[in-house]
Amino acid sequence: MKAIAISRYGGPEVVEYTDLPDPKVGPDSVLVQVRAAGVNPVDWKIREGHLDGLLDVHFPLVMGWDAAGVVRAVGGGVTEFAPGDEVYGYIRKDAVEHGTYAELVAAPVRTLARRPAALDWAQSGGLPLAGLTALQGLKALRVTAGDTVLVHAAAGGVGHLAVQIARALGARVIGTAGGRNHDYLRGLGAGPVAHGEGLADRVRALAPGGVDAALDLVGGGAVEVSAGLVADPARIASVADYGVVARGGRYVWVRPDAAGLAELAALADDGRLTVTVASTFPLAQAASAQALSAEGRTRGKIVLLTG
Repeated sequence: MKAIAISRYGGPEVVEYTDLPDPKVGPDSVLVQVRAAGVNPVDWKIREGHLDGLLDVHFPLVMGWDAAGVVRAVGGGVTEFAPGDEVYGYIRKDAVEHGTYAELVAAPVRTLARRPAALDWAQSGGLPLAGLTALQGLKALRVTAGDTVLVHAAAGGVGHLAVQIARALGARVIGTAGGRNHDYLRGLGAGPVAHGEGLADRVRALAPGGVDAALDLVGGGAVEVSAGLVADPARIASVADYGVVARGGRYVWVRPDAAGLAELAALADDGRLTVTVASTFPLAQAASAQALSAEGRTRGKIVLLTG
C-alpha cells in the first residue's frame, strides 16, 4: 500500500510517501480502505517528537488517527461490520505506529462506527478526533439545556463542532475567534467575541452574570480568563492546558469511543452537525497539509484524500 511514514522525528523533510506492507488484521479488527484521513495538530506534534514522553512510538511510523473508508475484510471475531460497509473512526491504538495516512488501515472495532450518510468522504474523515474531543469535553462539563457555554477557538477544527454540539444540547454558546470568523460563528448559532486582551469584559457584555461552563481549545491563558467567568471551577475544561486540573477543572484527552462516534453520526444525519472542510490534499502532499495545520489559523478541518 501507499502510505505517509516517518523514520525519525523532525520537520516536514522527514515525511515520506512510500510503499509499505498491507496491515495485518487481528481477530477484533477490520481492514479499512481509507478514502479520507483527517489532519490534526497532534499529527505534526508527534512528527516533531513533542509527545515522545507520553506515547510509545515505533518507526517507521504511519501518521494519522482519523479515517473514513470502506471495510475490505474483517477479523474472525468481528460481527459488527462486513465487507462493503462504510465506516469512520478515531483509530488510536496503544502504540503509535500504524496510522491512517495510508491506503489501508487495520482498525479495532472499538474505534469505529458507520459513517454519517449526510456527510461526504472528506467531512467524514475530518470528524472523528475533533468531534469526539468536542463531545467528550462538553460531557465533562455536564452541559445541558439552558447553559451558557464559552468555547475558546470556536472556529477551529474542534471548536466549530463544539459550538454545534452544545447548541444541539440546548445551550447558548459564546465563541472566541478572530474578526474574519465572526459571521461564520453567527451562522453556526454562536455569539462571537474577539480573543485577546479584554476578553473577559467582552464576554460579560454578552453574559453579564458570567457563563456556566467554558471549554478551552487553545491554551495561552484561556483557562485563567475562564476562571473569572465560571462560578464552578469543575465546569472549566481544557484540551490544551493541563494546569486546569490545579484549578479544579478537567483536562480532556480524547478517547476512542464507538458509541460517541455513533452519536456524532446521528447528529449529522439529523441535520444538527456538519463539518467545515477548509482544505483537502492528496495523500502524497501530507507534509503540506501538516504545515497548514501548524499555522493554527484554519477554519474547520484539513483532510487528506487517498483517491
